[in-house]
Amino acid sequence: MTDGLGLEDVYGATIERIKAQSGGKSRLGIEALMWVNHAERPLEAGELCRALAVELGSRYFNAGNIPSIATLLGCCQGLIAMGKSRVGSTVRLIHFTLREYLSARPDILGRPHSAMAEICLTYLNSKQVKDLSTYPPGDHRVVAHSYPFLEYCSLYWGVHAKREFSDRTMSLALELFREYNDHISGKFLWEEAQGRPRSDDGISFQFSGLHCASIFGIVELVAALIQMECHDINEEDCFGYTPLARAAQHGHNEIIIMLLGVEGVDPDTPHFIGQTPLSHAAGRGHEGVVKILLGREEVDSDKPDDFDQTPLFFAALGGHEGVVKILLGQQGVKPDGANILGETPLSVAARGGWEGVVKILLARGEVDPTRPDDDGRPPLSWAAWSGCEGVVNILLERHEVNPNRPDPGGRTALVYAVWSGREGVVKTLLGRDEVDPDKLDTSGRTPLSRAAEDGYEGAMRLLLERGDVNPNKPDYTGQTPLAHAARKGHEGAVRALLERKEVNPDIPDNGGQIPFMLAVMNRHWRAGELLLPKR
Repeated sequence: MTDGLGLEDVYGATIERIKAQSGGKSRLGIEALMWVNHAERPLEAGELCRALAVELGSRYFNAGNIPSIATLLGCCQGLIAMGKSRVGSTVRLIHFTLREYLSARPDILGRPHSAMAEICLTYLNSKQVKDLSTYPPGDHRVVAHSYPFLEYCSLYWGVHAKREFSDRTMSLALELFREYNDHISGKFLWEEAQGRPRSDDGISFQFSGLHCASIFGIVELVAALIQMECHDINEEDCFGYTPLARAAQHGHNEIIIMLLGVEGVDPDTPHFIGQTPLSHAAGRGHEGVVKILLGREEVDSDKPDDFDQTPLFFAALGGHEGVVKILLGQQGVKPDGANILGETPLSVAARGGWEGVVKILLARGEVDPTRPDDDGRPPLSWAAWSGCEGVVNILLERHEVNPNRPDPGGRTALVYAVWSGREGVVKTLLGRDEVDPDKLDTSGRTPLSRAAEDGYEGAMRLLLERGDVNPNKPDYTGQTPLAHAARKGHEGAVRALLERKEVNPDIPDNGGQIPFMLAVMNRHWRAGELLLPKR
C-alpha cells in the first residue's frame, strides 16, 4: 500500500506515540481516530468532542468532559486535521492512506462499531437528552442545535450496532426503547426514514422500538422484542407503517422472515395511503423481500394503493428490472394498469429513462406503447420531455407509435423535447422523415416558436437545419419565433434566427408590434440592438 514512501513506519510510530501519552491523552487520541475513521458521515468538530466526553454507563452527560478541538488535535499527533463543510468545521484523517493503514490493522481500534453504538446509546439515555422530549412537537430540531451530537446518535447508533452487536448494546437499546415513543431521537429517525420533516398536524407521535429496530435491521434486537411480546406486531407508526413495512422499505430479509413468523402478523397491511409492505419493497428494488412476501398466500401481488398505484407501478417507477420481472411472473398482475392520473408502468418507466424496464414491459403483448395518461401524453412524449434518448429510440421502433401524435394541446413528442431543451432527443426525432418539424399546436405555435421563446439555441439550430421549417411562421397572435425570442430577451436565439437570410425581422404581430419593439418594451436592450435596422 504505502511501501516505498515510508508511510507505514511513520503511521506506526505516530500511533505508538499516541498510546504512550499520559493523563487520558492516549484514550482521546485513539478514540478520536476511531470516530473519524468509522463514522457514517464526516463529523463536525462539536460532535466529535461530545462523543469523546461520553462516559459509558453514566446516566448523566458531563459537559465538563468535553475536550477542546485543539486538545484533540494535539492528542492525535497530527493524524487528524480540520476541514470545511456547509455548516461548519469537520474533522478528517490527514490522508486517505491512513484509512488504508487502519483498515489493515483492526487491532489498533478494537471493535469500533460496537463501541460507537454503546457511546451513542449512552448519550441518548442520558438525563439531559431524555428531558428534551418534554419540548412541544416540532421543536426538536431547534432544541438539537444546543446538542450537536444528538442527530448523529439518533440516526446512526443502529447502523453501528448492526455491524457489531454487543450485550451492552442490547441492554442500552432496550433501555432506550422503554420510552421511545416520547424520545426525541425517535423523531429524528422517523424523519430520516420518511424522507421529510414531520409536520405539526395534530397527530400524536407514534414510533415504537420495534419500528426502530426494523428500520436498522438489527436481528438480535428484533428477536428480543418479539420474545418479550412488548409490542403489537401490527402496530402502525404515525405515518401508518407497521414494523414489517419498515423492514420491507429498508430491505432487511432476515427481519422480514422473523416478523412473518409471529402469530397474527398481517403481511398485506396497507398504511394510511394504502401502500403495502410489498409496494415498499418493490419501490426500493428489494428483490429478496419481494420474493419472501410473495411466498405468503395473503399477499396480493397487484394490490393498489389509494392512488391506484400497484407494486409493479412502483418497481417500474424506480427502474428495478429484477422486481418488474418477478411481479410480471405473478398471476393477476396487470402490466398495463393505470393509476388515478392514467399513468401506466410503461409511462413512468419511459419518463424515468429506464430502458431495461421499458423493454421488459413492451415484451408483454398486453402493454400498449401508445396509451396516453389522463393529460393525453403518451409514453413517447414523457421520454422526450425527460431527455431519455434510449427510450425514445426503443419506442420509435414500434410500428404502433406515431411520433406526430399530439396531446389535447396539440403538442407532439418533438414539442416536449424542445420545450425542455433536450437537444439529443430533438436530433433523434428530427432524424425521422415522418416527424413534422413545423406542426402547429392548438395555440398555433411551432416547435421553433417554443424553442425561441425559451431560449434553447441548440434546439433551434437543429430545427432550422431542416429544410421544411418556416422560421417566419406566426402563431395565432401573429408573433413569429423571432418575436418570441425578442420579447423574452434571448440574445442567442435572436442571433440564431437573424443568421437565416429568410428571417424577416419586420413582421408585425396582431397588435402591430415588430420584434424590435417587443424587445425594447420589455427592456431587453441588447436584444433590441441586434434588431436595429442596418444603416
